[in-house]
Amino acid sequence: MSDLLSVFLHCLLLFKLVAPMTFRHHRYDDLVRTLYKVRNQCPHITRIYSIGRSVNGRHLYVLEFSDFPGTHELLEPEVKYVGNMHGDEALGRELLLQLSQFLCEEFRNRNQRIVELIQSTRIHILPSMNPDGYEMAAAQGPNAYGYLIGRNNANGVDLNRNFPDLNIYFYYNEKYGGPNHHLPLPDNWKSQVEPETRAVIQWMQSINFVLSANLHGGAVVANYPYDKSLRHRLRSSHRPTTTTPTPDDKLFQKLAKVYSYAHGWMHQGWNCGDYFPDGITNGASWYSLSKGMQDFNYLHTNCFDITLELSCNKFPHQEELEREWLGNREALIQFLEQVHQGIKGMVLDENNNNLTGAVISVTGINHDVTAGEQGDYFRLLLPGTYTVTATAPGFHPKTVVATVGPAEPTLVNFNLKRRITQEDAGKRTPIGGQGGRVKAQPRTPRKKDAAVKQPHRGPA
Repeated sequence: MSDLLSVFLHCLLLFKLVAPMTFRHHRYDDLVRTLYKVRNQCPHITRIYSIGRSVNGRHLYVLEFSDFPGTHELLEPEVKYVGNMHGDEALGRELLLQLSQFLCEEFRNRNQRIVELIQSTRIHILPSMNPDGYEMAAAQGPNAYGYLIGRNNANGVDLNRNFPDLNIYFYYNEKYGGPNHHLPLPDNWKSQVEPETRAVIQWMQSINFVLSANLHGGAVVANYPYDKSLRHRLRSSHRPTTTTPTPDDKLFQKLAKVYSYAHGWMHQGWNCGDYFPDGITNGASWYSLSKGMQDFNYLHTNCFDITLELSCNKFPHQEELEREWLGNREALIQFLEQVHQGIKGMVLDENNNNLTGAVISVTGINHDVTAGEQGDYFRLLLPGTYTVTATAPGFHPKTVVATVGPAEPTLVNFNLKRRITQEDAGKRTPIGGQGGRVKAQPRTPRKKDAAVKQPHRGPA
């Protein structure tokens, strides 16, 4: 009898491990419990951390997936998903919770694709950027009208119109010369943004994100930057649309199409009364949006960010959630995998010391990226052959030709030689009388000079 009981309990446990996911809406406390449930089920590959608090004091929790949670591994790219920026747009929040459970379960089931993804990528998931707005929206009930209630945060501010406007500086620099990436913020930027926005900006600054997407609702389309038109045009305007492409326009179109064509129906184009060829759109050609998050990502950080509009109904009924998950699951995974394309590598000095902040330029694309604190860099590129240059203050630049294939990223390392300054040259000159010729001094014989071998700090 005891053996039968043991087998029964074992089968019950196994059933619980592979039990299907439940599809329902999660209020804040339920969301937090779900994140910690995933953390407890997959403790060795997950970490939960807070990037700050909302206006009403709710934590903005992030769930991280990595084979070394909490640690940036050299040459391992960082990617993020952000959901529920508008509190009444609930589907992204639920999809990211489902994705979190899916990644954990499939890793435990030794799904080779998911195992390789987590071992090669550091994934950060922020299910809700606007938990206060969500609570207002959720309190209305599923059949309530007035869907705009809860869109904004508790201070009544639209968070996707709240980031510092860097587009105007880039458009000026593009015309008259100036930086084309990592544009600086105004000195008083913290006082001009909401707590949720400030938390996300500081998060972006603390982690060298390479790729990201933010999940919205109200349409079904993959939207890529720029969101702000050179000629600012409101959504209600009847003027002809004006596409405002980034220097990486072809790459952004490809990223958007990856999501659209992996999605169950986005690529068909006809959704919610709108038509978007291939299910994608340049943001400014749809309508111009100022101070948005995806433009800010591109102009202030190394991150390539797109906006995913995922449902006609901003707050879908609970019975619709399973269909939406099945329609988005493969697209969410494929998009994460896009971070592994282009080139990446280390920027080192002649003694193999890591160079922080080196700039990586690609000839013909007026948008650079910067190496991270440990000297590694990531540059998303389409397949092709590129002329790539690394520069760092005090060092000679170095240029190489790199070929990018359709699969794994090409490894391109740089070793930069230090410039000899006048001060350095002066140190090598014997000190003599002012204005007079210096007589050469005999050199004391010594052993042959040898370079001191430094410990290699890059990848083996």
